[in-house]
Amino acid sequence: SGLVLVKNPHLDLMEEDVLYHLDLGTKTHNLPAMFGDIKFVCVGGSPNRMRAFAQFMQRELGLAAAGEDVADICAGSDRYAMYRAGPVLSISHGMGIPSISIMLHELIKLLHHAKCRDVTIIRIGTSGGLGIEAGSVVITDTAVDSSFQPRFEQVVLGDVVVRSTELDKDLAEELLACSRDIPDFPTLIGHTMCTYDFYEGQGRLDGALCSFSSEKKLEYLRRAYEAGVRNIEMESTAFAALCGLCGLKGESCRFHLP
Repeated sequence: SGLVLVKNPHLDLMEEDVLYHLDLGTKTHNLPAMFGDIKFVCVGGSPNRMRAFAQFMQRELGLAAAGEDVADICAGSDRYAMYRAGPVLSISHGMGIPSISIMLHELIKLLHHAKCRDVTIIRIGTSGGLGIEAGSVVITDTAVDSSFQPRFEQVVLGDVVVRSTELDKDLAEELLACSRDIPDFPTLIGHTMCTYDFYEGQGRLDGALCSFSSEKKLEYLRRAYEAGVRNIEMESTAFAALCGLCGLKGESCRFHLP
């Protein structure tokens, strides 16, 4: 049917579902009226970037004049920012798996309660590239963990639950085809490695702690490249797992900073 799925039987027993971190709820807001026609959701780490993206989409869709502001739908919360440009929703998710996971749980419930259909969700932002030209955009085919395995491990009530992290390959190819019209940004499809940390977890030598040599770092990154990894960040495995389980057509596009 194209509806966004939730896999939680307890939701049907609740009189009200409060999306606490988004400052929305099923009793306080008419979610189908507010969001029922949403077709695309773009998420990224920074609130300012997602505001700028929403303003860009407003102009591209002919919905607002240049410089016109957009309203933060989640202004009553200080956790995330959400903006709307026609059928496009733009939301920040912060940094790391815990932050994006909270946002995605509530976003997916929002889309479900709003009875949205055939929604595509794309994660945009920056990442560290691996063996690619600076300024490249990496479209993720599969998110892998720090052992280069396509899995997301979540501890639930003391048990380790393992979930698949493959993203929509047709959407990846479609985005790659679109990129050919933008010559300034070389674009490729590859694996994205997700870590739990920005410093030691990504092999950086400049954190408050560093337990490895530069030689060991380079050897690890070489193995990652040979495993198909082309960029490194901190959210992709959770993003891929939740999108896949809830019937969302999802993809991740990350710009490798020069």
